[in-house]
Amino acid sequence: MKIRKDTIRRNQVIARIMAVGACSALMLSSACRHDELVVPTEYDIIPESPDDATRIRGFYLVNEGNMGSNKCTLDYFDYFTGLYARNFYAERNPTVIKELGDVGNDIGIYGSKLYVVVNCSHKVEVMDAYTGIRIGQVDIPNCRYVRFYRGKAYVSSYVGPVLIDPDAPKGAVYEVDTTSLKVTAKVSVGYQPEEMEIIDDYMYVANSGGYRAPNYDNTVSVIQMVDFKQVQQIPVGINLHRVKQDKFKKLWITSRGDYMSRPSRLYVLEKKKGYNQMVVTDTLPIACSNMAIHGDSLYFYATEWNNYTSTNSISYGIIDTRTKQLVSTNFITDGTEKSITIPYGIAIHPETGDIFVTDAKNYVSSGTLYCFSASGKCKWSVRTGDIPAHIAFLPRQ
Repeated sequence: MKIRKDTIRRNQVIARIMAVGACSALMLSSACRHDELVVPTEYDIIPESPDDATRIRGFYLVNEGNMGSNKCTLDYFDYFTGLYARNFYAERNPTVIKELGDVGNDIGIYGSKLYVVVNCSHKVEVMDAYTGIRIGQVDIPNCRYVRFYRGKAYVSSYVGPVLIDPDAPKGAVYEVDTTSLKVTAKVSVGYQPEEMEIIDDYMYVANSGGYRAPNYDNTVSVIQMVDFKQVQQIPVGINLHRVKQDKFKKLWITSRGDYMSRPSRLYVLEKKKGYNQMVVTDTLPIACSNMAIHGDSLYFYATEWNNYTSTNSISYGIIDTRTKQLVSTNFITDGTEKSITIPYGIAIHPETGDIFVTDAKNYVSSGTLYCFSASGKCKWSVRTGDIPAHIAFLPRQ
């Protein structure tokens, strides 16, 4: 039987990485941390053929970890080796006390740097995207999400302490220089801001008001990027969260509702003909917790909690972004959704269209990452850290 050269090469790389990982973990645990054991990276081999045809080398997955447990971890999957590395950060950075920190809330790659927003540790960890080695951190209070624009990173922040408080202060967006990793500006927005998107030199920020429940915020803040100031607040819906733009420069924004009588909804914002400002053009009676857009399709899931029934209602679907119509009530076509307890994250490979869905399970133990083909068939799954949530795709160098 003939063995392909790329298979031999792949196996050699796998063997080398696993051997080096085991040896380095042993040395680091005894030499670098005198009071704390370095948990070695665990490797799983994923039955995925090496893919040299795409511009994507791999992806990082941030596991949030339960609040207060200091268990935020970073996983990495490499398409070339087929290795899924679990708890990647600790072994690459053995001298960092408390490792990544408490509650990883977002992740992004810009240039050669990897940014992880660590909410309850009030910082953004910055690493080399190709080695995972720590470069530094940016201290930002109660930080939430990160976006990038013209050499800057922008981080949304609740500003105040992690606390339900009817008098919680307004939030802010911080501007960070990606070279110096210094905060260069800050602008006040609405209450407890979440995700952001930037279109045509304007940033749109979803304000939740989550700390002030039941008096939620219901606005999207508009920031003019040229002088970095808030110029407008657009009334949309209560307790806003996700913001995604499609290729037509429409904004898709989710409302979490009030978890009782006012359900989750999906809003569409766009510029009407003859108008220069975004307005709400559609309100879709669809629950949506998270979404990812690929081509003309918006893939979403909903994990909608109801305080009256103390239960979650879980659903999946696809919306055509051109017509704004629901075209499928499930993007998983092989029944695998029955194995998913709590869908918690979603991402789509920018070239192959593979769909990734994470399962948080019971929120306190290891989760699962599922990879589905573009047709909705499960290709593989793997164990992750606790509460797997956010994915960033790493381009080839």
